[in-house]
Amino acid sequence: MKNLIILISVLAGLYLLICTLAYFFQEKMIFFPQTLARDFKFGVSGDFEERFVKMHDGKELNALLFKAEKPKGVVFYLHGNAGSLEGWGGVAETFTRFNYDLFIPDYRGYGKSEGNIQNEAQLHRDMQSLYDYVKQEYEEQDIIVLGHSIGSGMAARLAAKNSPKLLILQAPFYSVPDLKNNTTPLQIIPSFLIKYKLRTGKYLRDTNAPVAILHGDEDEIIYYGSSLKLQQEFKPGDTLITMEGFGHNNFLGTQRYEEEIERVLKRFENRNSER
Repeated sequence: MKNLIILISVLAGLYLLICTLAYFFQEKMIFFPQTLARDFKFGVSGDFEERFVKMHDGKELNALLFKAEKPKGVVFYLHGNAGSLEGWGGVAETFTRFNYDLFIPDYRGYGKSEGNIQNEAQLHRDMQSLYDYVKQEYEEQDIIVLGHSIGSGMAARLAAKNSPKLLILQAPFYSVPDLKNNTTPLQIIPSFLIKYKLRTGKYLRDTNAPVAILHGDEDEIIYYGSSLKLQQEFKPGDTLITMEGFGHNNFLGTQRYEEEIERVLKRFENRNSER
């Protein structure tokens, strides 16, 4: 009996330690930034301008603005949780080919962006500041908000709080707690300890803009069922595109992806022209 009590005490202590580490080190568990020197020269192709945008606290976030020859609007692209614009800048070619400019920022602590991510409210405030910055150069009716993976939660909130032309979500989650509950190693962590909720599903309910979701049915990071749950929040006309046989990131840049993106863009161009 004594040994059993000792074993239970040790296991309880380990569980408490895991929960404590999960709470205080969430940023390191969720965000995996690549940092770049201020004088780093981007090697991505295309016609682009580098921008530094000041946030409410004076920190500057780095962004790239890619230019199309005859732009029909701009895609405001919120990338995934790893890397920096050095790698993510390559997504621009898809959209400039279809005559859309693309504005893509790095989050705090990523690439050349200053500061560190501290909480969800800060993330949303930064994204709104960047969105307001883009609105200085483009009419809001010409802005498409796109969020990939971790960017989906921020993108969905932007669409709910503003009036963009279209919201595109790629490999999105329903919420971070829902993702945790459906990821085996993380299920032992109580949901109330999760500081970053990013409730994409809730934001979709409040979004007036049309929505298009692309998700690989073999996604190994964000389970495909997340998008089936998001589909339950759809308005008439919203669409879920299943990328059969694809995982989390490997559909980007493929012929299938290019074809689907082209269809989505043309569909909503035609819808707007009919109004």
